[in-house]
Amino acid sequence: MNDNFIFANGERVAAILPSSLAEFLRTQGFVPGTVVVEHNGEAVAPSEFDARSVAAGDRLEIVRIVAGG
Repeated sequence: MNDNFIFANGERVAAILPSSLAEFLRTQGFVPGTVVVEHNGEAVAPSEFDARSVAAGDRLEIVRIVAGG
């Protein structure tokens, strides 16, 4: 069994690990500056995406930032 997965928005997602949060977001089609992320229950500032590591079994909540009027 492949243990290289995390949970993103409640779904099990295969990932290349270890990885930075920014790298994971890019591989999933997100532009890091356009999302808000909670990592294992902790809000992560976008300035920390490159330095924050994600590991097998981690849980992410990812929300796209949408502007409108």
